[in-house]
Amino acid sequence: MPDWLTDLAAQPWLLSYGGLFVLAFLSASLLPMGSAWLVLLLLSQGESPLLVWLIATAGNTLGSVLNYALGYYARHWVQARQSRERWQQAERWFDRYGIWSMLLAWLPIIGDPLTLVAGVLRANFPLFLILVTLGKAARYAVLIAGYLAVAPGS
Repeated sequence: MPDWLTDLAAQPWLLSYGGLFVLAFLSASLLPMGSAWLVLLLLSQGESPLLVWLIATAGNTLGSVLNYALGYYARHWVQARQSRERWQQAERWFDRYGIWSMLLAWLPIIGDPLTLVAGVLRANFPLFLILVTLGKAARYAVLIAGYLAVAPGS
């Protein structure tokens, strides 16, 4: 883990609902971060599973909205910064699976770039938002349900 991330994790404010929102938001950006560890930590400290789920889902979804906006407004800049082959691969993926691929926006490595590509390709935003929210909500629900199923005293 990079030093700056280790330093960030040592901050008391991070171990809160506000910290979860910020980390979930950043996790959905193109930065290499994750929020699952904080979800599990907060649950282990007795925080409300419903609130953890809502806050993580909201932060992570809004991070994807930021990616969409970056792609939408920086379309030419984004396309110019990618190799032609890589950009064509992204377009083929999006053409093949279309807006429904936004249900996979929660996946590591490919999910965040997919939301950027959706913005560049000017995908239908209301449908984008619904599908991304559903996928991310389902991901956190599975994570939380898994924790609750194996947590002591549940």
